[in-house]
Amino acid sequence: MKALVYGGPGQKSWTEVPDPVIQHPTDVIVKMQATTICGTDLHILKGDVPEVTAGRILGHEGIGVITEVGSGVTQLGVGDRVILSCVSACGMCSNCRIGLRSHCLDPEGMAGIGWIFGYMIDGTQAEYVRVPFAENSVYPIPEGVSDAEAVLLSDILPTGFEIGVQYGQVKPGDVVAVVGAGPVGLSAVMTAQLYGPSRVIAIDLDDARLARAKGFGASDTVNSGQADWKQQVLALTDGAGVDVAIEAVGTPHTFTMAVDLVRPGGHVANIGVHGKPVELALNELWIRNIDISMGLVNTDTLGMLLKLVAQHRLPVDKFVTHRFTFDNILEAYDVFGNAAEHDALKVLIHQ
Repeated sequence: MKALVYGGPGQKSWTEVPDPVIQHPTDVIVKMQATTICGTDLHILKGDVPEVTAGRILGHEGIGVITEVGSGVTQLGVGDRVILSCVSACGMCSNCRIGLRSHCLDPEGMAGIGWIFGYMIDGTQAEYVRVPFAENSVYPIPEGVSDAEAVLLSDILPTGFEIGVQYGQVKPGDVVAVVGAGPVGLSAVMTAQLYGPSRVIAIDLDDARLARAKGFGASDTVNSGQADWKQQVLALTDGAGVDVAIEAVGTPHTFTMAVDLVRPGGHVANIGVHGKPVELALNELWIRNIDISMGLVNTDTLGMLLKLVAQHRLPVDKFVTHRFTFDNILEAYDVFGNAAEHDALKVLIHQ
């Protein structure tokens, strides 16, 4: 088969590799129908994730059809069309039993983390994929759900919802600010609507993404390149600050922006993946009674979100702005890696 193989920092190739095989009774093999690229893949290619070694197949999002099942799989069958969760969870360890699937203590010895596709084991940017713990890690796709809709449920929609909206404890009537209108930030904008906030304010440097944010449910947008951006946000809250600030970029500057915007007693929910330390001014923050949360997605809301997508309550197909075939995956990386230049959100890579 062919797959997108990491060759070390700055190196990748779409090349022939051996087909995956069943290794454990709980495995299935999936023939991939569609996958996509995540910002984490770009971090890996830059060399920011040294645990990923040369020869690894990248990718942790996708959908496909099961072609083979392990002897311990009873609830799935050959021919099932499924979503692959970005988190592989055994469902039996102490962490899984308390809902912390993102830190599954799995028997494959992956150091207590549920995200292993394209990281510790070969990933989804390939013609075939081995899926461990399949009955806890794939979701059958209902009739009528398109490839573009289903693939967004692997990672970004649950991430924006769980780590942004749920960890931020959004409540009816809240004013929510989302710093960063990229795919994950827009996922938070969209799913925040499920809790009935009075305002959702999208903040970004890119006017094109801010315009898109309106279509994803933002009531207001603010360009943070303007000198008075903070005053514009505070004016939408009667000067008090937002109830929930969701950071969806992953830089020290944007984290500080989120902290500065939140009102006393509010919540800062960090979604962004940070590559360097962030200064935390506890000498100023302790007296404001602010909760700060962060984390790796568990994908335990994937099934619920899938029902809403199937009922067209969440128009997630809006995320896909560009489509490529598997043989053009290198071009897809170029477009996604230069998203502002191409006005790209998510790229759909399909058979």
